[in-house]
Order: sequence, then structure tokens, then C-alpha cells
Amino acid sequence: MTLKDFVFLCISFVACIVFIIGYHLHKNKTIQHEEVFSPTQYTFQTVEGPIQPLPKELVVDKKWARLGEALFHSTLLSKENDISCASCHFVNEGGDDGLAISIGHQNQSGTRNSPTVLNAVFNFRQFWDGRAASLAEQMDGPIHNPVEMATSWQEVIEKLNKDSYYRSAFYKLSPEGINQKNMKRALVTYLESLITPDAAFDRYLLGDQTALNEQQKRGWEKFQSFGCITCHQGVNIGGNFYQKLGRVDLVPEKLLNDKGLQEFTKQENHAFLFKVPSLRNVAKTAPYFHNGTVKELQEAIRIMGRSQLGMELADQDVADIEALLHSFSGELMSQAL
Repeated sequence: MTLKDFVFLCISFVACIVFIIGYHLHKNKTIQHEEVFSPTQYTFQTVEGPIQPLPKELVVDKKWARLGEALFHSTLLSKENDISCASCHFVNEGGDDGLAISIGHQNQSGTRNSPTVLNAVFNFRQFWDGRAASLAEQMDGPIHNPVEMATSWQEVIEKLNKDSYYRSAFYKLSPEGINQKNMKRALVTYLESLITPDAAFDRYLLGDQTALNEQQKRGWEKFQSFGCITCHQGVNIGGNFYQKLGRVDLVPEKLLNDKGLQEFTKQENHAFLFKVPSLRNVAKTAPYFHNGTVKELQEAIRIMGRSQLGMELADQDVADIEALLHSFSGELMSQAL
């Protein structure tokens, strides 16, 4: 066995261990989630290796999901009836808004890049810093944030109760009508339907050797051998644990304005800890990183190579990995609703 083969074997072993841990964390989270709502059921196909394909089949409560879709696009969820969830999350594109920092209440700028809502159900926690344990918990953030929706659940309930469509729709599904729990149930159910299966890379994992071109196959080999796979694995190709930004080497100054999880917990050892972002549809979600200061995918790859792997990647390596990342993009499962 050559040294290169030994290193690759070690990387693969570590990636598999991390995937197993992440899977059980997600599994446990789902069990807790079941105690609140009737979760969407997914049919997973398991393959060998640390990355798993997204499910192509799901069973979702369509009535609740349709109501959640209406709420997601409703400006009644904001204080001045001018912003909706869809204002910052374009579900038919990348699931984000394409801006470095989103604009909220009274044209105020936030502090972080809008994360994609596509496949967010498969993340082990929500937000860049992972401070929310579930999609339902995450919703409290933008509703109450004075820079985003700048309102409260009670204010939203009062407005929805004055709307004949929402009043009728909620009472048809629940005798409790419009309350915080039911609003979250509708929104969560809708978000659970926003998955993008059948990416070229998923087809490759499932045995279609023609799904990737030769450059993408080279990128896949390098993605594994360089060590990208140690953080980006699982069904979401990331999103299942924390990692320190600048694990091996320094990152550009423009990425150091935010200390990640430490901003929330105030614990010194949480400085620059972020949830590993999913690479699903990453070619569609520029600009990159928590503050959206990196516009090009190639620059993001170089920064990751240097700061997380301690490698100065050659131009050809960057191009090959970028080609692979394009194969991670899938189409929104429109038939869910």
C-alpha cells in the first residue's frame, strides 16, 4: 500500500465515522420532531460510502403543506405586511435570495447571508451557527428579529384571524384554528417538501456511471483524497455537525467579522464554529460564506483548501472540484404538493 492509498483510506474511515455520528444525531432529532408534528416520510436509498443520495419519494401531508406554502409567501407574517419568507428564500432557484446580506424590516440589512431552505430538513440544526435545533424552533428567529419580520406570533395570529382564507383553512385542518403551533406545523410541513433529488451526482451514486463527465469524476476523486469528504458528507453533503472556520490556516480578513456560534453562546471555545454548510445546489447559492463576501465558487474552493485542509490547490484541481459541485444540483420535487 502506497502512502497516498493509506492517507485516502484514513480520510475515508474518518468520513464514515462522522457520517454515522451525524446520521444518529439527525435520527434522534427526527424522533423528537415526531412528538410535535406528523413528520413527512422519506424513502431513502442507501449506498456504500459517506455521501448518500436524496430520497426520490416522500409522503407529505399535502393539506398542511399547501397551507404552509401560502404562509411562506404571505406578507402578513411581517410587521408592516411587506416581507414574506419567500422574500429571502426563492424556492424555485437556489432557496436563498442571491444577496450577500438579506434586506428586512424598513430596508434594514441583516448580519448573515440567507441560507437555502432547500433540503434544510436534513440539516442537524438550523441557522449558520446551528442555534436552532429544528425547523420549528428556527421560525422564532425571523419572526421576532427587529431586522427581519419585526413582529410576534400573537400579532400574526390576530392578522390571520381577520383573513377569511386563513381562518377557514386553519379550522378545516384543526379545531384549534390559528395558533402558533398550527402555523409552525403548516410551515414545517411545507419546508419538509422542499427537497431536490435526482442530481447528477445522486444518479452516479446509484450506479449510473454516465451521470458524471470525466472532469466531474476527477473532481470526485480529489474531493475524497484531499479531505473535503471529512466535513461534507451525509445525505445533505454537509449540514450534520460543527466545524471551525480556519481549522488549519487563517481565512481572509473579510470572513472574520463574525465569530459564529460564540455570538450566541458567548463561550470562548465556540469562536468561529459554524454548522458545516450543505453543498446541495451550491452552484446556485452564490455569494458564499456566512456574510456573502465571496462571489465566485472557485474562490470559495481555494479558501476552503487553504483554511480547512492546509492546501494551495492548483488551478486544475479547483476547476475539477467546481465541476463536481455543479453535479450536486437537483430539481425541486414539484409533485410533492
